[in-house]
Amino acid sequence: MAVCIAATASLGLPLSALAADEAPDAMIKRLSTDVLNTVKGDKAIQGGDLGKIIALVDKTVMPNVNFRRMTAAAVGPGWRQATPEQQKRLQEEFKILLVRTYSGALAQVNDQTIQVKPLRASPDDKDVLVRTEIVGRGDPIQLDYRLEKTPGDGAGWKIYNLNVLGVWLVETYRGQFAQEINAKGIDGLIETLVARNKANATAKG
Repeated sequence: MAVCIAATASLGLPLSALAADEAPDAMIKRLSTDVLNTVKGDKAIQGGDLGKIIALVDKTVMPNVNFRRMTAAAVGPGWRQATPEQQKRLQEEFKILLVRTYSGALAQVNDQTIQVKPLRASPDDKDVLVRTEIVGRGDPIQLDYRLEKTPGDGAGWKIYNLNVLGVWLVETYRGQFAQEINAKGIDGLIETLVARNKANATAKG
């Protein structure tokens, strides 16, 4: 579970501090530091309080992630055949799955810090890879982000995929979801996600 610390803690960023012209690597550095510090100072989150964890995710993570794109990419071609209501359900259940999957790791946050590697991108790039390491006890944890530059009123960088120790989250779930869709369709995938989330809730007490 140690690798999951990064996947949860390093995503968040305070909405009030979001700057459209902030460099993506600087943004990731700031967010990661802020959220790691928040977790270290909150005993309830460290104890696995799912309500507080979900609140943290909703407040700091979700406004700064293109979660629709992330879910669509994980679902794959089946996303285009899903109704708006099915797409909404998929996003809701996928979010719960990710939060529950990574929530237990927050209890392990102690002296970790984030190191952001030099950004290999030009100023005009709209899609970038930010490479980082979580450093603390044990071996460093590789955590990379794919971000896109969004236009309009909500202009800024949005995370749409992440890589933990060489494994991309979206691609990992795409393989699992494809099997469910091929066997049971979109509704079958939703039912499977609901069942997994209920099982995870029971396991966590």
